[in-house]
Amino acid sequence: MKKLVFSAALFLSLISFAQAQITTPAASPAATVAQTVGLAKVTVDYSRPALKGRKMFGDQVPYGKVWRTGANMITKLTVSDEVMVNNQKLPAGSYGIYTIPNANEWTIILNKDANAFGAFNYKPENDVMRFTVKPERLTSPVEYFTIAFTDFSPTTANLALQWETTRVTIPVKHDPDARIMAQIQEQTAKPEAGTGIYFAAADYYYQTNRDMKQALAWANKVVDKDKQYWTYYLRAKIAAKMGDCKAARTDAQQGLELAQKAGDDAYIKNHQKILADCKM
Repeated sequence: MKKLVFSAALFLSLISFAQAQITTPAASPAATVAQTVGLAKVTVDYSRPALKGRKMFGDQVPYGKVWRTGANMITKLTVSDEVMVNNQKLPAGSYGIYTIPNANEWTIILNKDANAFGAFNYKPENDVMRFTVKPERLTSPVEYFTIAFTDFSPTTANLALQWETTRVTIPVKHDPDARIMAQIQEQTAKPEAGTGIYFAAADYYYQTNRDMKQALAWANKVVDKDKQYWTYYLRAKIAAKMGDCKAARTDAQQGLELAQKAGDDAYIKNHQKILADCKM
C-alpha cells in the first residue's frame, strides 16, 4: 500500500514538474527577414547567436565543416516563385541554408531539408545547389549573427550573412518581364480594360524602353478619360523620350498646375524637370 501511495505521489510530482514553465529570453533569438525581389517574395527564418567574447569562425564554428548557418533549427529560405540564386534556377519552395565556412572561401548549400535541427543530420544527397563565395572582412564586429537583404534593384538583391568581422553575400534575382508582358497583352486586349490597365502598360513600356508609340497610344487613352497631374506626367515623359518636346511641355504645364493646386511636391518637381529638360 505504501509503495502505491509513493508511486502516485511521484507520478503527480512529475506531472507538476512537466507543467511548470519559466519563460526567459532565448540565447539565440529567432528572426525573420523578407523582401520582394522582382515579383517573388523571399523569406529567411533563422536564429541569431551572439559572440559573447568568443571567436567564431575557425574556432566555435570550425573551418571546413558544415554549419547550420545560425543556431537551433536550420536557417530556412522560402521563395514564392522560381528565382535565380547565384545564376542558378531555384524552384518555389522552402530550403535549408547550410554553409561551409573557410578563411578565404565559403560554400553555400541549399538543401531540401528545411526543418532540420542543426547540421547533425545533414544529407548531401538532398542538396539542391552548391556554390562558393568570397568572404569580405568587416571593419567592425557584428555581435549577433545577422541576415539582411542589400544592394537592391527592381529585380535583384543580395542576401548578406554577417557575423563577427565576416560578411558573405548570396545574389538573388527574379525577372518577371515575360509574365508582365503576357499580362499586358492579355489585359489591354479586353474590351473592358480601364485606365489603370493602360496606365500600367504604358508606364512599363516607358520604364523598359519598349515601343514608345504603343506606350503613347495607351497614355492617350488614360488622359482622355482621366485628366490628373499624374496622368499628364505619364504622357509628358513618354513624349519627351520620343523627342516631342512640344507635346511634352504642353502636358507638363497642365500637370504642373494641377500638382501645385494639390500640393504634391514630388509631382511638381517631376513636371518641372520635364519643362527644364524640354526647353525650346
